Amino acid sequence: MMKVTNEFLIPFIGLKLGKHQFDFQINNSFFEKFDYHEYESSDIKVKLTLEKKSMMLELAFSHVGTVNVPCDLTNEQFDLPVKSKLKLVVQFGEQYNNDNEELLVLPHGEHEIDVSQYIYEMIVLSVPFKRVHPGIKDGSLKTETLDKLAELSVKKSKKEVKQEENIDPRWDKLKQLLTDK
Repeated sequence: MMKVTNEFLIPFIGLKLGKHQFDFQINNSFFEKFDYHEYESSDIKVKLTLEKKSMMLELAFSHVGTVNVPCDLTNEQFDLPVKSKLKLVVQFGEQYNNDNEELLVLPHGEHEIDVSQYIYEMIVLSVPFKRVHPGIKDGSLKTETLDKLAELSVKKSKKEVKQEENIDPRWDKLKQLLTDK
């Protein structure tokens, strides 16, 4: 569990009914509080719209930005674009309950909500499992690793062709039986 930082603690008790906008700028110092060190750097804007109703709160999170990560194929660092949305309903009850990821129950009398855990999970879950440098897709990235991979794949396909040429001729007879039906 991370230390609560005041920036992400929203005192909803003082807010009027209606919508309220909160903006957060996220970088690696945010992730360090969660002891999470997956990104070389990060630059993410988070918007939170909190709608206060008489008996509950509705929170709509969204984020857009980049995390700097190594490419899975070449290990080259690059800025990976990330974006996502998350909705959360906050109700009030006898005791705290966050078992449901879309519903948070706060005890009656609570007057603030820490949104940092929700922001953290939304961002981390938006980063794709497979991280491929955009330069690989469009052919603009040139690295030794890519050259080696290309060289190996060419060698492999030549080997496969050679193996096909060395097939036992008896198989051709069997294949002919299948096509002669």
